[in-house]
Amino acid sequence: MSAEFDPLTSTLRPATDAIITLRVIKSFEYRTERNLILKDIDLTKTTVGELLDLAKKDIMTQGAFRALRNVEYDTLKLYTKAHGSKTTNLIINLDNDDWILSDHSKTLQQCGIENETEISLFNRELYEAYKLNPIEKW
Repeated sequence: MSAEFDPLTSTLRPATDAIITLRVIKSFEYRTERNLILKDIDLTKTTVGELLDLAKKDIMTQGAFRALRNVEYDTLKLYTKAHGSKTTNLIINLDNDDWILSDHSKTLQQCGIENETEISLFNRELYEAYKLNPIEKW
């Protein structure tokens, strides 16, 4: 079957029932992160602030995130959209600070978020410090 007839997986679900992956980043230097998969997200109604609150609640209640609870998560930034190119930095996209979702009143759809989008969740102060000296430790 030709590619023109194969729909992209990101378009198979409606914007009212999307799946989003949040990359919860504890440490940039040690590349410590865990993915939080959020299902049934209505991109047309869910705001950036609501997504942030939902993520914080899940981090505090899901056992898999126990080791990541000592960070104050306050910032969301687009990492990649489905079928899009990824950055060479494995932990976060250091370019395009305009991809930071800073207006907490906008809906996810207004921010260009689609089904299967990956978004980084992190502490802004730690991010800014890492940008000044992006060295990875082991």
